[in-house]
Amino acid sequence: MPAYSFEAMQRDGKVRRGVIEADTARAARSLLRAQALVPLEVNAVADGVGGVASAPTSLLQTNLFGGRVFNAARLTIWTRQLAGLVSSGLPLERALSALSDEAEDEKQRNLVASLRAEVNGGSGFARALSLHPREFETIYTAVIGAGEQSGNLGLVLDRLSDDLEERQTLKSKLVAAALYPFIVTLVAIVIVMFLVSYVVPQVANVFVGTKQALPFLTVAMLAVSDFVRSYGWAMLLVLVVLVLGFRLGLKDDGFREKFDAGVLNIPIVGRLARDYNAARFASTLAMLAGAGLPILKALQAAAETLSNRAMRADALDALVLVREGAPLASALAQKKRFPALVSMFARLGEQTGQLPLMLQRAAVQLSNEVQRRAMALATILEPLLIVAMGLVVMLIVLAVLLPIIQLNQWVK
Repeated sequence: MPAYSFEAMQRDGKVRRGVIEADTARAARSLLRAQALVPLEVNAVADGVGGVASAPTSLLQTNLFGGRVFNAARLTIWTRQLAGLVSSGLPLERALSALSDEAEDEKQRNLVASLRAEVNGGSGFARALSLHPREFETIYTAVIGAGEQSGNLGLVLDRLSDDLEERQTLKSKLVAAALYPFIVTLVAIVIVMFLVSYVVPQVANVFVGTKQALPFLTVAMLAVSDFVRSYGWAMLLVLVVLVLGFRLGLKDDGFREKFDAGVLNIPIVGRLARDYNAARFASTLAMLAGAGLPILKALQAAAETLSNRAMRADALDALVLVREGAPLASALAQKKRFPALVSMFARLGEQTGQLPLMLQRAAVQLSNEVQRRAMALATILEPLLIVAMGLVVMLIVLAVLLPIIQLNQWVK
């Protein structure tokens, strides 16, 4: 049955907004009048029979201008709530109805109501989710579709929420590890630019009239200061142009793949990028295979989750080998960009018949390694950045103090 968003006036004069299910817009207005409401506006949210969002007032098109309803954290919480309701034996339609009623945000309430309308109209849950690609990624929809086909939707939703929580935890830890060094670096650049462009010239001008030769460090610092003051804006403009050009270059698939391949060869950073992408790949593949998705489709979907284009190309090459009859472990072992740990656990999974379990263990081990290395790198970078900032400031201070010391000696 189609769903309609409405605005109606209550007896006390207040405007009430919500979503109601009815066969037609006229029937929706009749239902509102039966509730002692005066309908002001009734718009279709989605077509429950055809599964296609209705014209300009559809929720999907509204989201294009209003932003996403679910961010990563909200989607994780919503999936966990839905998994709990479905696992407890509640029918999917009633679970969606409960989540729609409990939603605090109007956009979220309308989205869930649209999903419920699609399910009531006979569409599968995965198909209903696929109508909102802005909110639900292809991987998310594929996992739920596999759960529906296997009849274990509650279990699959529970695993999916676990996977989303693990990704959020890993991402938040990586951001936390990189945040402090980034802030220190930014503050250091601002302080140094202020000292060089303003403080140093003001102090150095005091010694210009003394006709005494300035120390080499002071002369060099004044030259740097003059260059920054004269060409600072030009340097900033060139930097902006380079950044924009680089971002445009990343849109080219060939350049992006070469760049990502180069990132993997950078010491320390390359290892982090390789392990992070491999952990995500193994976790997604384990989840899809565990949900009952055929290995070729699971491998295709898992490859699409790789943010590193070079590793994605290797995963797709491995997909070709598996399609031709090669074991998954053998196909991955031929791709040197993937850690050997992934192919080793895949081989154990194929031998024991527990491929999803072994891939998940590989993902957990790689995730732990990424967290350990990221925290160790942040721990080393923090004092190094502080020391580097201290050295630069010390040079600037010396460039200012040396003429004062020299002048004091000359006066004596």
